[in-house]
Amino acid sequence: MAGHSKWANIQHRKGRQDEKRGKAWTRVIREIMVAARQGGGDPTANPRLRLAIDKAKAVNLPADTVKRNIDKATGNLEGVSYEEIRYEGYGIGGAAIIVDCMTDNRVRTVAEVRHAFSKYGGNLGTDGSVAFQFKHCGQFVFAPGASEDQIMEVALEAGADDVITGDDGSIEVLSPPADFEAVKAALESKGLKPEIAEVTMRAENPIELTGDDAARMQKLIDVIEDLDDVQDVFHNALISADT
Repeated sequence: MAGHSKWANIQHRKGRQDEKRGKAWTRVIREIMVAARQGGGDPTANPRLRLAIDKAKAVNLPADTVKRNIDKATGNLEGVSYEEIRYEGYGIGGAAIIVDCMTDNRVRTVAEVRHAFSKYGGNLGTDGSVAFQFKHCGQFVFAPGASEDQIMEVALEAGADDVITGDDGSIEVLSPPADFEAVKAALESKGLKPEIAEVTMRAENPIELTGDDAARMQKLIDVIEDLDDVQDVFHNALISADT
């Protein structure tokens, strides 16, 4: 979008997430437990659990904590049972928002999410109301200056769907979720390390917010992300990096 750097927006989002590392262990533990319960406790046979363990390593979660929560989830130890819930809604200026939660109390969670939306200018929608505006995919983002030709060659050979170069020089690789690990391994084997590598819900039609609208949208996102049961928040707003 004119006057707006996609790379700056991605860095802004990443910086906001880094500021909230206090919640990172809790979120990773929940992800490990759900992944292990659904796909078993062997990471070699459970791609989702492998990804969750990678996230645990990235936030320095102790290995014994990882093992203990895998054991809880697979029934070897008594533990809390979490379920996954997705909420969809609208933010400032009609921006689309998806909120992924893991909870042991569905009634509590929906009440907290609804309250956050209504208090800070949003509106909780129905299932499917905004999901069509996002693509479930693997996403790898490289900083401006990375080798477009090399990234494209390696990524497409490994199963990526698309390689997109932004006006600001950043490079984005998209893959099917099932091919995320293969593409990641192929890129890293060639020394190509992305700034961001995740399976995500990627906004198909971003909208730019500035000024007061940008500030209000950022506040809404911050409040939702701070809820105890929230794992991830995806939205299609491009928010000014100085918000």
